[in-house]
Amino acid sequence: MPALNQPEVWMRGPIPEILPLLQPVAHSLLQSLEEVRAVIGPLSAADLWARPGGAASVGFHVRHAAGSLDRLFTYARGEGLSVEQRAFLDAEATPGSPPVQAAELASAFEQQVERALRQLRTTPELTLLEARGVGRLQLPSTVLGLLFHAAEHTQRHVGQIVTTARIVRGLA
Repeated sequence: MPALNQPEVWMRGPIPEILPLLQPVAHSLLQSLEEVRAVIGPLSAADLWARPGGAASVGFHVRHAAGSLDRLFTYARGEGLSVEQRAFLDAEATPGSPPVQAAELASAFEQQVERALRQLRTTPELTLLEARGVGRLQLPSTVLGLLFHAAEHTQRHVGQIVTTARIVRGLA
């Protein structure tokens, strides 16, 4: 949980063993993790999977943030998606039966952020501008472009998590 008396992660100093050029990615992911933990912890399964006004659920945004982080970091390694990654993508909006609870969603997101941080720690600076293809169409990017986009995309969905959670709690 983010401590109210602490500054945001990016203002707390460098993350050990991560290249200076990749510090913003690490800071962004750690900030996202703190916010996800704080926001979804108190939500019931019904709140997590509610779709106010037809909007995507909090649960979807948490799963999608984790899944897209996994997929974008896979592309950054120069790899294609696995069958499991494609199946996860197809199931991101599905609550499950019984619906997945906040603790399980938070744990899965945390595990993905930790995997991403391990990859950042082992990413050589010389590879940052190497070309990478994205998706089935192999759209052009670079290692750095994918890592930056992964952080930015994750934060975008965390913003949706925060907003949707407030709406759902307000409707209760």
